[in-house]
Amino acid sequence: MEFSFVADLKNKGATELLLPLSNCQIAVMRKISLILFALTALWLQSCLKDKIMHTYTIATPVYAEKSVVYANIKSNNPQAVKQPGKIYLYGNYIFLNELDKGVHVIDNSNPDAPVQKAFINIPGNIDIVVKGNTLYADLYSDLVVVDISNPLAARFIKFLPNIFPSRFYGNGFIADSTRVIVDWIKRDTTVRYEDYRNWYSYDMVMLSSSAPQSGTSGNGGIKSNGIAGSMARFSVVNDYMYCLNSHQLRSFDISNAVDPQQVSSVTMPWNIETIYPFRDKLFIGSTMGMFIYNISNPATPVQEGVFQHAMACDPVITDGVYAYVTLRDGTMCNRALNQLDVVDLANISSPALRRSYPMTNPHGLSKDGNLLFICDGRDGLKVYNAADPVNIALIKQFKGMETYDAIAWNNNLLVVAKDGLYQYNYSNRDNIALRSKITVNR
Repeated sequence: MEFSFVADLKNKGATELLLPLSNCQIAVMRKISLILFALTALWLQSCLKDKIMHTYTIATPVYAEKSVVYANIKSNNPQAVKQPGKIYLYGNYIFLNELDKGVHVIDNSNPDAPVQKAFINIPGNIDIVVKGNTLYADLYSDLVVVDISNPLAARFIKFLPNIFPSRFYGNGFIADSTRVIVDWIKRDTTVRYEDYRNWYSYDMVMLSSSAPQSGTSGNGGIKSNGIAGSMARFSVVNDYMYCLNSHQLRSFDISNAVDPQQVSSVTMPWNIETIYPFRDKLFIGSTMGMFIYNISNPATPVQEGVFQHAMACDPVITDGVYAYVTLRDGTMCNRALNQLDVVDLANISSPALRRSYPMTNPHGLSKDGNLLFICDGRDGLKVYNAADPVNIALIKQFKGMETYDAIAWNNNLLVVAKDGLYQYNYSNRDNIALRSKITVNR
């Protein structure tokens, strides 16, 4: 009876529904309303259940004793490249960072056929730099010193503690400072949202990957110690090494290469990211702008100029006349800004923006003569004629790879991409050709 009444109601017009109802009809309608309310509540609860389920990746750290870790900082058997990061070119060798794992030692005597020769295990490693026979690398918050007089028989020398801020893992996780994290056991977990919000553990941590760095006249023409990419946080100029952490520029006297001595520390704005040396200057990229430091007195860098821009991640290179700064969104940089800024250095204390060029998601870059190479993230590698910096022209674009950083030197271009290490011959700019590729093997 109740259901037929509902059907009747649906068939009546608006005027009829405004007529007075009997007590019986009202009672029936109340029952129907309660039923519909209950059904609606169950439906909403079902929907909310679906919406509040949360899937995330957690990781349990695998620790090793420090003595074991230090003993294994040496040339071990070569390993497959899985997560390539920053890059350093030294003589006939390429040192390629494996994110948080160590350094691949690659014999590049023949760029058409590079050979992986060894792997140096350095947990927590992101950055590398070389002076003569000595390699410096970060091991989480520490700086380690490695003898590479024979890169195929590298050996650990010493470490300097707490040079870099501790990694931030999130969720309250604090690493055991008496040991070293050498790996993570990862698994995906799905829980209800309220459980996810209340979940808290010092044994497990929500995993966030680090963001996995030019040659020519770049790096001030200093080639004896090799060439870093534009994403580097370390730099060597003669007998001094400069290291960035999130808010400091630290200077080390490395006249005795195996025994670095910190001589100064300059406090800078937060979120400084990259360093590029040129002659007696350091060009430092940050999320807020480009800072120029004078190192005429190498032990005490002094700020000489600054170019500010909207908040965005950025590396910087220079040819001494102009600086080239790539800005990108994503990660902690927040802003939807993707472009190349060309900055005039005529007035070094007050650099001036000359032109901006739109990009997709630019990362590292390199310049050799009039050729400008830009790693435009998911848009691949772009090669420009930069003879006129305020009117650069695209010569060639290599798509189908997600690029990160580049080093151009002696007509050979090294490009780190998500899927491997590429090398190109650019001796003929009208016919830039792929020479070789070391493929990522995950």
